[in-house]
Amino acid sequence: MDIDAASIPDPLKLGKGPGLLLAHGAGSDIQDSYGPIIEGLAAVSTVVGPDFPGSGNCPLPQGRLTLDGTADYLVASAVRAGVESFAISGFSMGAAVAVRAATRHPERVTGLILSSGFAYPNSRLRLVIDTWRALARDTGNPRTLASYLSLVVGGTQWLDARTPDQVEEQVALFSAGMPVGADAQLAMFDHIDVREDLRTITVPTLVISPLADLITTPLHSRELADSIPHAELVTLDCGHAIATERPEAWANAMTKFLTALPLAGEPASNQP
Repeated sequence: MDIDAASIPDPLKLGKGPGLLLAHGAGSDIQDSYGPIIEGLAAVSTVVGPDFPGSGNCPLPQGRLTLDGTADYLVASAVRAGVESFAISGFSMGAAVAVRAATRHPERVTGLILSSGFAYPNSRLRLVIDTWRALARDTGNPRTLASYLSLVVGGTQWLDARTPDQVEEQVALFSAGMPVGADAQLAMFDHIDVREDLRTITVPTLVISPLADLITTPLHSRELADSIPHAELVTLDCGHAIATERPEAWANAMTKFLTALPLAGEPASNQP
């Protein structure tokens, strides 16, 4: 996937202060992954939130999506918005994109926040994604996919506490359809592996692990935290959809980390 800077749509840009670039999850968009906390983050940062190719107003390019190309696109979106250096917050697949962006553009990245992330899809995660893609191909019964996603996206306690009407509302939301590039984004899981990248990360890193995550289980977050030098691990009592279940706690953890980051050009306090 080649990046044509002139074709990059203007991303969401909000707030003031040091740059914060958001990388959303697969089969999603920036509002779906981060919507409830964007304004809170903008209180301490200049937030840039592009949609990945195939989501929102960003068309799919020619050829298959790649991790390198998506990471370059993410960075180019921030530069297009006038933000030259930034921390990157990656959610779900966006965490792998964030890691790759940090290794390909180290001169621009000041910190990483990896939420519900993974370094590579293990057998369980591959099964989740393969089932998602298979159900999505059955266009005659979108409710089946919507029900499946409702089961895996929400934490068990959170979903158990929903009323039938609330569950139906969520299923209806998923039934409304995925972004046009959802399958192309999910196909990237076949090639994502940033395990070698992790040990080269030198910027301050926060790993946020939802303890009830059924998609990217806590095992993935522990691997990220253990493999990135000096990374901090924070846990939240929720499922994969942090913005839905624990938006305030998520925003607070991110804001605390962001406000402690050194300014560009200053040494990071947690680096040797």
